[in-house]
Amino acid sequence: MLAGSVGAQIKNTIVSVEDNADVCSDDPILAMLDSLCTLEFFKSSSFTTDTGLLNVYNFSSDSVPVYDDFIYEYRLGKLDALSPFDLDYNASVKSYINAYTVQKRKKVGQLLGLAQHYFPLFEETLDKYDLPLELKHLAIIESALNPVAKSKSGAMGLWQFVYGTGKMYNLKINSYVDERCDPYLSTVAACEYLKYLYGMFGDWQLVLAAYNGGPGTLNKAMRRSGKKTYWELRPYLPVETQGYVPAFIAATYVMNYASEHNIYPLSPRIFHYQVDTLHVKNKLTFASLSKVLDISVEDLEYLNPCYRKQFIPATEEFNTLVLPKQKVGLFMANETDLYNMNQEVSPPAVAAVEKISAPGEQKKHTIRSGETLSSIASKYRCSVSDLKDWNKLKGNTIHPGDKLIVFTAAPVKTKTAVVAEEKPKVATTQPEKITSGENKFHTIQKGDTLWKIANENGITITELKRLNNISNDNHPLKIGAKIKVG
Repeated sequence: MLAGSVGAQIKNTIVSVEDNADVCSDDPILAMLDSLCTLEFFKSSSFTTDTGLLNVYNFSSDSVPVYDDFIYEYRLGKLDALSPFDLDYNASVKSYINAYTVQKRKKVGQLLGLAQHYFPLFEETLDKYDLPLELKHLAIIESALNPVAKSKSGAMGLWQFVYGTGKMYNLKINSYVDERCDPYLSTVAACEYLKYLYGMFGDWQLVLAAYNGGPGTLNKAMRRSGKKTYWELRPYLPVETQGYVPAFIAATYVMNYASEHNIYPLSPRIFHYQVDTLHVKNKLTFASLSKVLDISVEDLEYLNPCYRKQFIPATEEFNTLVLPKQKVGLFMANETDLYNMNQEVSPPAVAAVEKISAPGEQKKHTIRSGETLSSIASKYRCSVSDLKDWNKLKGNTIHPGDKLIVFTAAPVKTKTAVVAEEKPKVATTQPEKITSGENKFHTIQKGDTLWKIANENGITITELKRLNNISNDNHPLKIGAKIKVG
């Protein structure tokens, strides 16, 4: 009888849902969905909305189905019967289901597309650690499957590790590499951390709460309240953690019942099974890889999000490079030439263009269809970071017709090597040095650090600090001021 009612309900379309006070517009979990707007990958015309055979209920394209409470409870009950998690249904869970399936339904389509790329990796690693496969949905509420997502607290990557926890699980974090953004290595670290938390609490709902709020926070709440289950502890937990388990249950629901809500995946042009991982023996730039392998820098960033500067550094240990499988043979055939092309590249210089080091003549650029921040930056001989700073952009999303502020020249230009046709070389940029008597000075520019200034002027940080009576490595540098370098 119940099953028949469910079938009847599925075929009915309810086109509205009242606002629910449990989900705020600035909810940090739902805010992660909005971070998908910054992914260049979703601007590609290769993404499709072809529903094919997925629209089994023949919904019209504009219908937004919602259902009675007993339908949601019935469906979660079916999932719960096959899960070690307690997939409870209540008003808080319902509010997140409504958020995913009504307010944020377009973003869920993107999630479904990204899941086709990341979930096989998650499932394989979770299975290796003998962990519930449902934990793959944890990355949805942590990062919305955005590999470069960054929280206000500085947590990074698909699994949102803060610096300390990342280092605890041996994730490399430096100026050029952040393995918190490496899909495979961060997933291994997440599995090890989740296994540790389960050993501590022995309950998966408590593990989820501890993953979000920290085991110390959860232990304090348990001592203060005397309660032992998540729903009993919930009023004693931070606000974000109060929404964490309901959001996880809702994400588990929507990823299993998306088609019942007329939501379908945007299919990525690169799937998990279409990529391979190589060991890199020396430094490489994404620019040179893009030129030789005929692959866009945006795709290289998407497949290799752990490299911060579009640059793979040379290290004593090997680094990895993820490429589409059809590009692997081409890379191997040109590997030696690629290393030679990048032999004289000095980190963090990664672009074979004349860099504008200070704003000069201001102009406005009207964005044309098909343009990206990368292509505009190349046109005006600046970096994407410059464009973002000049226009106060938080992400990479731009729209045709909008105008960008650009600077076409600089009072002081940096020096770069001319790019040769066969073996392009990228030289480090050298800011103007000023000599006064026997002393040499460096004019501080945007982006300068003590390390960078010392390195560019052939001295040690210790010597630079001694010359300028600096005792603190984090000494503030004022743009336009002069610092002694010799």
